[in-house]
Amino acid sequence: MKRVSGALLAAALSLVATSRAWADEAAGAPSPTTRANVRALPEVLELAERNHPTIEMARAKVAQVRAQLDEAHYAPFSQFKMTGGVALAPTVLGNNTFSPNTDVSLTSSLGLAWRAGIDGVVPLWTFGKVTSLWDAAEANVEVNEANLEVTRDAVRMDVRKAYFGLQLARDTAALLDEVDDAVHKGVERLKEHADEEDDTGIDLLELQSYEAELEARKSEIKRFVVVALAGLRFYTGVPDLDIPDLPLAMPRHELGDVTRYLMAAKLYRPEIQMARAGVMARSAQVEMSRAQLFPDIGLGLSAGLSAAPEVADQINPFVSDPGNYFHYGAALVFQWKLDVLPQDARIRYAEAQLEEVRAQLRYALGGVAADVERAHAEAVDWKGRVEAYRDAVKYAKRWLIKVQHGIDVGTVEDKELIRPAKAYATQKYSLLNATMEYDMAIAGLAKATGWDAIAPDGQAPPR
Repeated sequence: MKRVSGALLAAALSLVATSRAWADEAAGAPSPTTRANVRALPEVLELAERNHPTIEMARAKVAQVRAQLDEAHYAPFSQFKMTGGVALAPTVLGNNTFSPNTDVSLTSSLGLAWRAGIDGVVPLWTFGKVTSLWDAAEANVEVNEANLEVTRDAVRMDVRKAYFGLQLARDTAALLDEVDDAVHKGVERLKEHADEEDDTGIDLLELQSYEAELEARKSEIKRFVVVALAGLRFYTGVPDLDIPDLPLAMPRHELGDVTRYLMAAKLYRPEIQMARAGVMARSAQVEMSRAQLFPDIGLGLSAGLSAAPEVADQINPFVSDPGNYFHYGAALVFQWKLDVLPQDARIRYAEAQLEEVRAQLRYALGGVAADVERAHAEAVDWKGRVEAYRDAVKYAKRWLIKVQHGIDVGTVEDKELIRPAKAYATQKYSLLNATMEYDMAIAGLAKATGWDAIAPDGQAPPR
């Protein structure tokens, strides 16, 4: 059985070499020394959505445009201005026929005077200017809300990639520990029989070389562990975050026909919602530009009060009295900008912008469809690989069991165990890696469709 140990280790090394390609993508696994705050994938996603800086920025942007929407609602009815002041006024007596005073502004006899006035217009008919402004502001809110969903989808994808990579890294680390333990036992057995056979020394050196290579791979995976765990903690804002020690599992979602996901993308994909909201906003701007050709009609209101005790109050209505008065009034007023030619150019500019965003919507619909088909094809590919590798593991295990049985009864030599053992180890890792890739493919399909409910949650499906 001495050569069998070396063969088993060779199979393990083949597995480890393959794991390096995965490690570069997965960015490692969490350290088992920190287990203070264990969170499953749904909780990790929730924490990331709550604390990730890019999501917070997008959420703040939504708050900004909501404030702009409120401003658009209030502004047309807030066109009022109030003015006033306090000043010194000289003593002035008399009326428009006779006065004992002169027109000198400053005299030895002065008193306080004050004045206040308010005026403004309540819009009654603007030919669509106000409602178009509201529509544009509401569409802008929808654009930024869709952008928030785009940011959330990107963060969810990054979190899932780190999470599933972390699970695969832990599974690989556990496998390396198991293989390393078997190799160490083989080394110890060869050391015990080092003087019995001439070629034992060669086998021992080969086994010790493999053992050192395993240690190097374990050190490499530890580095990826730290990097991935640091990334997850940054995403979630939880400094002691860790994930459960659960093996990789297949997604709960059963993959369906591509037409199902194409329909879902039209309903849920945030980029399409952004493009549609952009068309709404540009359409409202076109209507607003056209409405500028017509006047604004409103109700004008004004009121004013002025008091100067040192100035004689003139009660004659035909005499101007800037020092003492009280007036109020209301009137139907209008304002009309007669810049017809410049406004026509502005209308054509707005219409060209509308055509631009309509083209963007068509591009988004086509691009999203291609994205969904690509993601679906990738999911179908990895699902097929999982099923194939599952069969390969089953056949390799049967092969291994039969060879072991032959060795036990003495009909098969020990060295014949090398090939089935290597095949079983390699196919076992391939199945593990394909499971992670299938999880990520379903997550990518969820992102491509905007249908996040189909994404894997890191839990094994019910049996």
